[in-house]
Amino acid sequence: MDIKLDHYKIFFEVANNLSFSRAAEQLFITQSAVSQSVRHLESQLDTRLFIRGKKGVSLTPEGELLYEYIKNAIFLIDKGEREIQKIKNLETGNLRIGVSDTISRYLLLPYLEKFNRTYPMVNLQIVNRTSIQAVDLLKSGQVDLAFVNLPLTDDAIEMERYGDVQDIFVAGSRFRFLYDRAVTLRELADYPLIFLEKNSNTRNYVENFFLSKGIQLTPEIELGSHDLVLEFARINLGIACVTQEFSRQYLTDGTLHKIDVTDPIPKRGIGICKLKGVSVSAAGNAFLKLMRRERPSSALF
Repeated sequence: MDIKLDHYKIFFEVANNLSFSRAAEQLFITQSAVSQSVRHLESQLDTRLFIRGKKGVSLTPEGELLYEYIKNAIFLIDKGEREIQKIKNLETGNLRIGVSDTISRYLLLPYLEKFNRTYPMVNLQIVNRTSIQAVDLLKSGQVDLAFVNLPLTDDAIEMERYGDVQDIFVAGSRFRFLYDRAVTLRELADYPLIFLEKNSNTRNYVENFFLSKGIQLTPEIELGSHDLVLEFARINLGIACVTQEFSRQYLTDGTLHKIDVTDPIPKRGIGICKLKGVSVSAAGNAFLKLMRRERPSSALF
Protein backbone atom coordinates (compact mmCIF):
# COMPACT_ATOMS: atom_id res chain seq x y z
CA MET A 1 0.00 0.00 0.00
CA ASP A 2 1.57 3.27 -1.14
CA ILE A 3 0.48 6.06 1.20
CA LYS A 4 2.53 9.23 1.42
CA LEU A 5 4.07 10.04 4.78
CA ASP A 6 2.53 13.52 4.64
CA HIS A 7 -0.95 12.01 5.01
CA TYR A 8 0.10 10.25 8.20
CA LYS A 9 1.69 13.44 9.56
CA ILE A 10 -1.57 15.34 8.94
CA PHE A 11 -3.56 12.52 10.54
CA PHE A 12 -1.24 12.70 13.56
CA GLU A 13 -1.78 16.45 14.03
CA VAL A 14 -5.57 16.13 13.73
CA ALA A 15 -5.56 13.24 16.23
CA ASN A 16 -3.32 15.20 18.60
CA ASN A 17 -5.53 18.28 18.52
CA LEU A 18 -8.89 16.62 17.80
CA SER A 19 -9.41 19.56 15.51
CA PHE A 20 -8.99 20.04 11.77
CA SER A 21 -8.57 23.80 12.14
CA ARG A 22 -5.87 23.63 14.82
CA ALA A 23 -4.02 20.98 12.83
CA ALA A 24 -4.12 23.26 9.79
CA GLU A 25 -2.70 26.15 11.83
CA GLN A 26 0.19 24.05 13.16
CA LEU A 27 0.99 22.63 9.73
CA PHE A 28 0.64 26.04 8.00
CA ILE A 29 -1.80 24.65 5.42
CA THR A 30 -5.49 25.24 4.77
CA GLN A 31 -8.23 23.39 6.63
CA SER A 32 -9.54 22.05 3.32
CA ALA A 33 -6.11 20.52 2.60
CA VAL A 34 -6.21 18.81 5.98
CA SER A 35 -9.71 17.45 5.34
CA GLN A 36 -8.74 16.27 1.86
CA SER A 37 -5.66 14.46 3.19
CA VAL A 38 -7.65 12.68 5.91
CA ARG A 39 -10.32 11.62 3.42
CA HIS A 40 -7.59 10.26 1.13
CA LEU A 41 -6.04 8.29 4.01
CA GLU A 42 -9.42 6.86 5.04
CA SER A 43 -10.09 5.90 1.44
CA GLN A 44 -6.72 4.20 1.04
CA LEU A 45 -7.14 2.29 4.31
CA ASP A 46 -10.83 1.68 3.62
CA THR A 47 -11.42 2.61 7.26
CA ARG A 48 -13.09 5.49 9.04
CA LEU A 49 -10.58 7.19 11.35
CA PHE A 50 -12.51 10.17 12.75
CA ILE A 51 -16.04 10.82 13.93
CA ARG A 52 -17.01 14.36 12.95
CA GLY A 53 -19.68 15.88 15.17
CA LYS A 54 -21.05 19.26 16.16
CA LYS A 55 -18.80 19.34 19.22
CA GLY A 56 -15.65 18.52 17.29
CA VAL A 57 -13.69 15.50 16.20
CA SER A 58 -13.01 12.20 17.94
CA LEU A 59 -11.11 9.10 16.92
CA THR A 60 -12.79 5.87 15.98
CA PRO A 61 -11.39 2.69 17.58
CA GLU A 62 -9.49 2.10 14.36
CA GLY A 63 -8.24 5.67 14.46
CA GLU A 64 -7.04 5.25 18.06
CA LEU A 65 -5.15 2.08 17.07
CA LEU A 66 -3.49 3.78 14.11
CA TYR A 67 -2.68 6.84 16.21
CA GLU A 68 -0.61 4.79 18.66
CA TYR A 69 1.53 3.39 15.85
CA ILE A 70 1.85 6.70 14.01
CA LYS A 71 2.77 8.49 17.27
CA ASN A 72 5.70 6.10 17.74
CA ALA A 73 6.72 6.41 14.09
CA ILE A 74 6.63 10.23 14.19
CA PHE A 75 8.67 10.19 17.40
CA LEU A 76 11.33 8.00 15.75
CA ILE A 77 11.39 10.18 12.64
CA ASP A 78 11.78 13.33 14.77
CA LYS A 79 14.52 11.65 16.78
CA GLY A 80 16.30 10.63 13.60
CA GLU A 81 16.10 14.18 12.23
CA ARG A 82 17.47 15.56 15.51
CA GLU A 83 20.35 13.09 15.43
CA ILE A 84 21.15 14.06 11.84
CA GLN A 85 21.16 17.72 12.87
CA LYS A 86 23.51 16.93 15.76
CA ILE A 87 25.88 15.25 13.32
CA LYS A 88 25.73 18.29 11.01
CA ASN A 89 26.42 20.54 14.01
CA LEU A 90 29.33 18.27 15.05
CA GLU A 91 27.68 17.55 18.38
CA THR A 92 28.13 13.82 17.67
CA GLY A 93 29.34 11.59 14.87
CA ASN A 94 32.46 9.80 13.68
CA LEU A 95 35.49 10.68 11.59
CA ARG A 96 37.47 7.72 10.25
CA ILE A 97 40.91 8.37 8.77
CA GLY A 98 43.28 5.97 7.04
CA VAL A 99 46.90 7.11 7.23
CA SER A 100 50.45 5.84 7.63
CA ASP A 101 52.27 6.01 10.97
CA THR A 102 54.70 8.60 9.62
CA ILE A 103 52.11 11.00 8.22
CA SER A 104 50.09 10.58 11.43
CA ARG A 105 53.00 11.58 13.61
CA TYR A 106 54.62 14.31 11.56
CA LEU A 107 51.64 15.88 9.81
CA LEU A 108 48.24 15.02 11.28
CA LEU A 109 48.98 14.92 15.00
CA PRO A 110 48.57 18.66 15.74
CA TYR A 111 45.43 18.83 13.59
CA LEU A 112 43.93 15.80 15.31
CA GLU A 113 44.64 17.35 18.70
CA LYS A 114 42.98 20.65 17.80
CA PHE A 115 40.00 18.97 16.11
CA ASN A 116 39.45 16.83 19.20
CA ARG A 117 39.55 19.91 21.45
CA THR A 118 37.14 21.82 19.20
CA TYR A 119 34.70 18.94 18.58
CA PRO A 120 35.09 16.62 21.59
CA MET A 121 31.83 14.76 20.87
CA VAL A 122 33.03 13.57 17.45
CA ASN A 123 34.63 10.15 17.73
CA LEU A 124 37.99 9.96 15.94
CA GLN A 125 39.01 6.60 14.48
CA ILE A 126 42.55 6.49 13.07
CA VAL A 127 43.55 3.40 11.09
CA ASN A 128 47.31 3.17 10.43
CA ARG A 129 48.10 1.50 7.13
CA THR A 130 50.38 2.01 4.14
CA SER A 131 49.18 4.52 1.54
CA ILE A 132 47.97 1.77 -0.80
CA GLN A 133 46.12 0.00 2.02
CA ALA A 134 44.58 3.30 3.21
CA VAL A 135 43.12 3.87 -0.27
CA ASP A 136 41.70 0.33 -0.25
CA LEU A 137 40.02 1.11 3.09
CA LEU A 138 38.60 4.30 1.58
CA LYS A 139 37.18 2.46 -1.44
CA SER A 140 35.59 -0.20 0.77
CA GLY A 141 33.89 2.46 2.93
CA GLN A 142 35.90 1.68 6.08
CA VAL A 143 37.38 5.20 6.32
CA ASP A 144 36.11 8.64 5.28
CA LEU A 145 39.47 10.18 4.32
CA ALA A 146 42.88 8.80 3.47
CA PHE A 147 46.19 10.65 3.74
CA VAL A 148 48.77 9.13 1.43
CA ASN A 149 52.22 9.40 -0.05
CA LEU A 150 52.03 10.39 -3.70
CA PRO A 151 52.18 9.54 -6.53
CA LEU A 152 49.07 7.39 -6.48
CA THR A 153 46.62 6.93 -9.34
CA ASP A 154 43.10 5.52 -8.96
CA ASP A 155 40.07 6.50 -11.06
CA ALA A 156 37.74 6.03 -8.07
CA ILE A 157 39.63 8.54 -5.93
CA GLU A 158 39.55 12.33 -5.83
CA MET A 159 42.94 13.54 -4.68
CA GLU A 160 44.13 16.88 -3.29
CA ARG A 161 47.85 17.53 -3.06
CA TYR A 162 48.47 18.95 0.41
CA GLY A 163 52.19 19.60 0.16
CA ASP A 164 55.55 18.37 -1.11
CA VAL A 165 58.23 16.33 0.64
CA GLN A 166 61.81 15.47 -0.28
CA ASP A 167 63.34 11.99 -0.05
CA ILE A 168 67.01 12.11 0.97
CA PHE A 169 69.78 9.82 2.15
CA VAL A 170 71.20 10.15 5.66
CA ALA A 171 73.97 8.45 7.57
CA GLY A 172 75.70 8.40 10.95
CA SER A 173 79.34 8.85 11.90
CA ARG A 174 80.45 5.59 10.25
CA PHE A 175 79.98 7.28 6.88
CA ARG A 176 81.42 10.68 7.74
CA PHE A 177 83.85 10.33 4.80
CA LEU A 178 80.83 11.01 2.53
CA TYR A 179 79.75 14.20 4.28
CA ASP A 180 81.81 16.68 2.28
CA ARG A 181 81.16 15.58 -1.29
CA ALA A 182 78.36 14.68 -3.67
CA VAL A 183 77.89 10.94 -4.18
CA THR A 184 76.65 9.43 -7.44
CA LEU A 185 73.55 7.24 -7.33
CA ARG A 186 75.50 4.25 -8.62
CA GLU A 187 78.13 4.67 -5.90
CA LEU A 188 75.42 5.06 -3.28
CA ALA A 189 73.82 1.79 -4.37
CA ASP A 190 77.04 -0.05 -3.45
CA TYR A 191 76.83 0.93 0.23
CA PRO A 192 74.65 -0.91 2.77
CA LEU A 193 71.22 0.70 2.41
CA ILE A 194 68.29 0.93 4.82
CA PHE A 195 64.84 1.33 3.24
CA LEU A 196 61.19 1.05 4.07
CA GLU A 197 59.63 -2.27 3.15
CA LYS A 198 58.58 -2.99 -0.41
CA ASN A 199 54.82 -2.46 0.02
CA SER A 200 55.24 1.23 0.81
CA ASN A 201 54.50 3.94 -1.75
CA THR A 202 57.64 5.83 -0.70
CA ARG A 203 59.86 2.81 -1.36
CA ASN A 204 58.25 2.24 -4.77
CA TYR A 205 58.76 5.88 -5.73
CA VAL A 206 62.47 5.91 -4.87
CA GLU A 207 63.11 2.52 -6.47
CA ASN A 208 61.40 3.62 -9.68
CA PHE A 209 63.60 6.73 -9.75
CA PHE A 210 66.75 4.61 -9.47
CA LEU A 211 65.45 2.20 -12.13
CA SER A 212 64.93 5.17 -14.47
CA LYS A 213 68.69 5.74 -14.09
CA GLY A 214 69.42 2.08 -14.82
CA ILE A 215 70.22 1.20 -11.19
CA GLN A 216 68.70 -1.75 -9.35
CA LEU A 217 68.58 -1.30 -5.57
CA THR A 218 69.13 -4.18 -3.16
CA PRO A 219 68.81 -2.78 0.38
CA GLU A 220 70.42 -4.77 3.18
CA ILE A 221 67.73 -3.74 5.66
CA GLU A 222 63.98 -3.25 5.02
CA LEU A 223 61.76 -1.90 7.79
CA GLY A 224 58.09 -1.12 8.30
CA SER A 225 58.53 2.21 10.09
CA HIS A 226 60.17 5.49 9.09
CA ASP A 227 61.28 6.02 12.69
CA LEU A 228 62.98 2.62 12.70
CA VAL A 229 64.80 3.52 9.48
CA LEU A 230 66.16 6.61 11.24
CA GLU A 231 67.16 4.64 14.32
CA PHE A 232 68.96 1.95 12.32
CA ALA A 233 70.90 4.69 10.55
CA ARG A 234 71.68 6.29 13.92
CA ILE A 235 73.46 3.13 15.09
CA ASN A 236 75.46 3.05 11.84
CA LEU A 237 73.93 -0.03 10.21
CA GLY A 238 73.82 1.68 6.83
CA ILE A 239 72.79 4.69 4.76
CA ALA A 240 69.05 5.33 5.08
CA CYS A 241 66.52 6.68 2.63
CA VAL A 242 64.17 8.95 4.61
CA THR A 243 61.79 11.86 4.18
CA GLN A 244 63.64 15.08 4.98
CA GLU A 245 60.62 16.87 6.48
CA PHE A 246 60.02 13.96 8.86
CA SER A 247 63.68 13.65 9.93
CA ARG A 248 64.45 17.20 11.03
CA GLN A 249 65.22 16.44 14.66
CA TYR A 250 67.90 13.92 13.70
CA LEU A 251 69.41 16.37 11.18
CA THR A 252 69.19 19.42 13.43
CA ASP A 253 70.89 17.83 16.44
CA GLY A 254 73.58 16.24 14.28
CA THR A 255 72.61 12.65 15.03
CA LEU A 256 72.44 12.03 11.29
CA HIS A 257 73.93 13.86 8.36
CA LYS A 258 72.40 14.36 4.92
CA ILE A 259 74.36 12.72 2.10
CA ASP A 260 74.46 14.96 -0.96
CA VAL A 261 73.88 13.16 -4.25
CA THR A 262 74.73 14.27 -7.75
CA ASP A 263 71.19 13.49 -8.93
CA PRO A 264 68.65 14.35 -6.20
CA ILE A 265 65.36 12.45 -6.05
CA PRO A 266 62.51 14.67 -7.35
CA LYS A 267 60.07 15.91 -4.72
CA ARG A 268 56.81 14.05 -4.26
CA GLY A 269 53.58 14.95 -2.55
CA ILE A 270 51.39 14.18 0.42
CA GLY A 271 47.79 13.81 -0.73
CA ILE A 272 44.32 13.89 0.78
CA CYS A 273 42.05 11.26 -0.77
CA LYS A 274 38.25 11.19 -0.97
CA LEU A 275 35.92 8.90 -2.87
CA LYS A 276 35.00 10.48 -6.18
CA GLY A 277 31.34 11.48 -6.34
CA VAL A 278 30.71 10.82 -2.64
CA SER A 279 30.08 13.70 -0.23
CA VAL A 280 32.38 13.93 2.75
CA SER A 281 30.70 13.98 6.16
CA ALA A 282 30.31 17.17 8.18
CA ALA A 283 33.13 16.01 10.46
CA GLY A 284 35.35 15.26 7.48
CA ASN A 285 34.72 18.67 5.96
CA ALA A 286 35.43 20.37 9.28
CA PHE A 287 38.74 18.51 9.59
CA LEU A 288 39.79 19.44 6.05
CA LYS A 289 38.80 23.06 6.67
CA LEU A 290 40.97 23.08 9.80
CA MET A 291 43.94 21.66 7.91
CA ARG A 292 43.62 24.15 5.05
CA ARG A 293 43.18 27.11 7.39
CA GLU A 294 46.18 26.26 9.56
CA ARG A 295 48.37 24.85 6.83
CA PRO A 296 52.00 25.67 7.66
CA SER A 297 53.81 27.78 5.11
CA SER A 298 57.17 26.15 5.71
CA ALA A 299 57.18 24.12 8.91
CA LEU A 300 56.74 20.85 7.06
CA PHE A 301 56.49 21.50 3.36
